[in-house]
Amino acid sequence: MNRIELSIVIPFFNEEENITGVYGTLKDALKSVNRTHEIIAVDDGSQDRSFDILSSLAASDPCLRVIKLRRNFGQTPALAAGFDAARGDKIITMDGDGQNDPHDIPDMLAKLDEGYDLVSGWRKDRKDSFLSRRIPSILANKLIQRVTRVPINDLGCSLKVYRRDIIRDIQLYGELHRFLPVLAKWVGARIGEIPVGHHPRRFGRSKYGISRTIRVLLDLITVKFLMSYSTSPIQIFGATGIWCIILSLISGIATILMRVITIDGNPIRTMTRNPLLLVAGILGIIGIQFIVMGLLGEINIRTYYESQKKPIYIVGETRNFDSD
Repeated sequence: MNRIELSIVIPFFNEEENITGVYGTLKDALKSVNRTHEIIAVDDGSQDRSFDILSSLAASDPCLRVIKLRRNFGQTPALAAGFDAARGDKIITMDGDGQNDPHDIPDMLAKLDEGYDLVSGWRKDRKDSFLSRRIPSILANKLIQRVTRVPINDLGCSLKVYRRDIIRDIQLYGELHRFLPVLAKWVGARIGEIPVGHHPRRFGRSKYGISRTIRVLLDLITVKFLMSYSTSPIQIFGATGIWCIILSLISGIATILMRVITIDGNPIRTMTRNPLLLVAGILGIIGIQFIVMGLLGEINIRTYYESQKKPIYIVGETRNFDSD
């Protein structure tokens, strides 16, 4: 089998009206690339004729490989299934709704060849509802930039190009597909971004709404924790616990001083009626619990890495190790 240079991974979910158009536009765009390729279409448990249409196209095009998931697992598992099946040196992802423009792929590949490990599309002129899609996206991207320090303007754009070795080092869970550039940065990837075209949806309706903002915020907390504390959870839980204990001690000392110091022979406040005594006790208990949580997290992390013989580092390149 000839070496495959490009793998294009496209998740589909109830997109029967868009499949033929997306496939045709993509094949036309790939003509100008002139690289060996495969298209991996992942049917994420569609309830319409999506799989039948994909199967029909695959019958006449050996470059089109189709995966059908048993049910609708979501975009992250669908992408993970495509990544696992991909054989190309470079992996391209795009949506199956026809809004991404495959004719941007040559420019993205050229950008990748400048030395980047991942190139993300930026929908500067986005053709979506301003209130329900664009405003939440702008706010979410600004927040994610600030928290993760990854300078990507449009994390939600599905049109991205990756080097295979970067994808290999990333494990996807939950709904972390939109944070792939952040996770890639975590494993040492060099990331680029270029403006890409965006088309209004012609058929069907979006599977995303404003409600996903909450899920994005929760995923952001997960990603921040993974980036900063995944190999040493005691640093965050223990530090929080120590601060709680310090505040507990301050409250306790203040309670004692208010009992000891007197004005006209009467204490400033008795200990039994001083709310600071209750605060001291609660903070002390919370502090101990946080430290214990950190220790349990450390045990779990060590069990996770040692049981799988999983390293806590990722090697980029080696020299003179071929004989080992």
